[in-house]
Amino acid sequence: MDAKIIREKGGKLFSKTVRLEENPGKLRGLLNDQRWEILKLITERPIYPAEIAKRLKMHEQKVYYHIRQLEINGIIKVISKVEKKGALAKFYAPTCYGFALDLPGGDEKLVDFPVPGKSDKLRQFLYPHVNGGRMDSMIVVGSPDPHGPHQVRSRDGHYAIELGLFLGQFGTCAKEFSARLDVDIKAEGRTNMNLFLVGGVLTNVITKELNPYLPVRFLTDKFPYRSVYSQKTNKTYHDDNIGIISKVVNPNNTEKSIIILAGNTNGGTKAAIIAFTRYTDKILGKYNGEDSWAALVRGFDMDGDGKIDSVKVLE
Repeated sequence: MDAKIIREKGGKLFSKTVRLEENPGKLRGLLNDQRWEILKLITERPIYPAEIAKRLKMHEQKVYYHIRQLEINGIIKVISKVEKKGALAKFYAPTCYGFALDLPGGDEKLVDFPVPGKSDKLRQFLYPHVNGGRMDSMIVVGSPDPHGPHQVRSRDGHYAIELGLFLGQFGTCAKEFSARLDVDIKAEGRTNMNLFLVGGVLTNVITKELNPYLPVRFLTDKFPYRSVYSQKTNKTYHDDNIGIISKVVNPNNTEKSIIILAGNTNGGTKAAIIAFTRYTDKILGKYNGEDSWAALVRGFDMDGDGKIDSVKVLE
């Protein structure tokens, strides 16, 4: 049986397929110092016994004996044959680049998909949206067509692609298609699920419905609703590039959760997405599993191209 291990090296993730064995006898071929040296050499590149003997300064017959044991136990295999000096040389390569002994018991059900280098706070924040190594949430974006009481077109729905790429590290796709337009979710009466809401109260009608429940909420007394108010600090923010990242219990189903990434404008929504996906640890630094939580950020254009590329955490 094969399994994959994931490791972090130099800030990048690498995976490797390993062979799991329940019978220790099948890994017997590894339990020898000389055999181990031969195997390490074979993993560098396909090689034939005579060259192994020369490089390790071992008797050729002894090399053939160890090669035979490794081959019998399914640890290496012949991948090519080449004529050398009137004889047929067999080139060997490993059947797998990792081997492990699988003891019975000890299996644990995954609450989330383990990714090296990702904080426990992030895993806690994503639950129950990522559960058992699978996405259990719907990403909801505003419709690009005129909709809602002010007939606004969404211009920030494409930011959900960045969110989806980020979430893909933590779980496999849900059985159902994971993205919906706000108007479809509303029409289908499915606001009682785990939801990721992308976009503010003008572009996403579900965000507008949930707005009264947010600890940092949009002020909707004056169109075009480009201000947010923080209950924690009693401050109001009017900048276009203000974004919020918030997690609350779904008022339509208290066993479900809603995560909102939205802004005063589409620029603010982009700032929220950048903050959540690029500066995760900083954003969640003060998150401790609260049922109602929010962070507030401001987006900046650092390279002068007219597009937001950096953020500052305000709260």
